[in-house]
Amino acid sequence: MLIRNFPLLVLLLLPASLWASHEPWTTTVYPQDVDKLWWDEDWWQQGQLDRPDNYDVSMEEISYRNGDIDIPAYLFRPEKPGNYPAVLFQHGRRGLDDLTILMPRRLAARGFVVLAPDLWSGRFLDSYPMGHDPVLNEDVARGIETLLALPGIEGDRACVVSHTRGGYMTLMALVTHNKQNEGISCYVSSYPTWQDPNKPEPMQVYQYAPEINDLQVPVLVFMGEHEQYQRLRPIMEGISELKRRQRNPQLIVYPGVGRGFDFRPPAVRTFADDLATKDALRRTELFVRRHLR
Repeated sequence: MLIRNFPLLVLLLLPASLWASHEPWTTTVYPQDVDKLWWDEDWWQQGQLDRPDNYDVSMEEISYRNGDIDIPAYLFRPEKPGNYPAVLFQHGRRGLDDLTILMPRRLAARGFVVLAPDLWSGRFLDSYPMGHDPVLNEDVARGIETLLALPGIEGDRACVVSHTRGGYMTLMALVTHNKQNEGISCYVSSYPTWQDPNKPEPMQVYQYAPEINDLQVPVLVFMGEHEQYQRLRPIMEGISELKRRQRNPQLIVYPGVGRGFDFRPPAVRTFADDLATKDALRRTELFVRRHLR
């Protein structure tokens, strides 16, 4: 019943101001439709299409230390010589595998130097861990320091991009380890876990992590219409609170897709998955460039 009535659930979670004034035939109104975040006047009036640049990408395996632990990481950068803006990509609960390693590579192909720490390997953890060790948040913070010390970085700041539990670990690195004041200019995450994974189930469903209240950098979040309810509600509530605090976060909800749209394997991908993935990647590129300019 919950899945069947999901569009109605989204409507109930959104403030009345987001949907009350829309056309009567619109069954679901998404946050981006209110502010027309997708609108392109040049395309509408002149037929001009967005033309992103593409870069060939190299990958290097490196490591950095947190205490007495070596954290392995993948470093992606455009092959074309030059300095590029810096991004830390943090994997989620799945870890870095053949599907998720494509995500930092795609970012680098947009013209970024991307560091992707492999936290599970560094701590000898299996994929999909249930609990969460707070030392992993510190591993992310050390990864940010490592990224900003690399050669070939444009400027002295970076942005963090993540998905699933990586959204929680980057949040904690920025707030509890103060990286939002020490080198990070923006936060981007797809369907992030916005609650401490160790908290009991009612808190997972009905509350967001209080650290969201202290997140100061610009925020961009993506999720699918068919996101799991226990993830959807904390995201919606967290975004609402950031708006109340006048932090101006952006939330993009993609119709017709669910969790994991950007790493679902080809055999089960849908057209909607691909549209959402490509759109999110381009929006991420523009958002990061704007805040690292």
